[in-house]
Amino acid sequence: MALKLTILGCGTSSGVPRIGNDWGNCDPNEPKNRRSRVSILVESPTTRILVDTSPDLRNQFLDNRIDQIDAVIWTHDHADHCHGIDDLRALFQKTRKPIASYARPFALESLKRRFAYAFQRHNYYPSICEGIALENPVAIGDISLSYVDQPHGGITSAGLRFEHQGNSICYATDFGEVTAEMRELYRKCDLFVVDALRDKPHPTHAHLDMTLTLVDEVQPELSLLTHMDNSMDYNHLVSILPEHVRPAYDGYMKEI
Repeated sequence: MALKLTILGCGTSSGVPRIGNDWGNCDPNEPKNRRSRVSILVESPTTRILVDTSPDLRNQFLDNRIDQIDAVIWTHDHADHCHGIDDLRALFQKTRKPIASYARPFALESLKRRFAYAFQRHNYYPSICEGIALENPVAIGDISLSYVDQPHGGITSAGLRFEHQGNSICYATDFGEVTAEMRELYRKCDLFVVDALRDKPHPTHAHLDMTLTLVDEVQPELSLLTHMDNSMDYNHLVSILPEHVRPAYDGYMKEI
């Protein structure tokens, strides 16, 4: 194994089904339609990197038997990507060492304000996160990491490229426009995990046609759709997508 991806969650901010047992167009009898909020794990034989702390992180860790990571990266500070931060305490308690915690400087400052206890010792409670500004280049263990700032409404999110021994995984969620810098970072990767919220255009997220156009432009070996809402039925997507593009599902694993 050079690199391994685990999809911990591939749903939009409300998950699938939405509260009220709202499955939308998704078949409730298809387990792959049940989607928790987005997080992934990228790992080499010696290094594990978590991307985003979804509000569903505890169950994601339990379902995938995760009890150790070397670092966490936040793509941005929206609730569906960071509100599971408290579940990092369980990992800290095993090592008693703060977890290396990366985000772009503006997102990191926001996280430190909102979750100050996680970054600063308070009375009897030690800090669980060591905040580190995400800047190029970054080496986390034996994995190289580079990023690009992606337009996401009034903010930006960090698009990521992980590399190890000539293999690459790219992660592009929460973007509403595609820039030349994004195309350059994602070009010719082995595995591309990419936002595809729904079929209809959205002001701050990629819709299916935008995503497929980007896939054609950057030409990865395999692409996985993520951050999907309850209009995106798994089996329907499988029936219409090209073979090199697949919908993700919670618990999906791929080694490259």
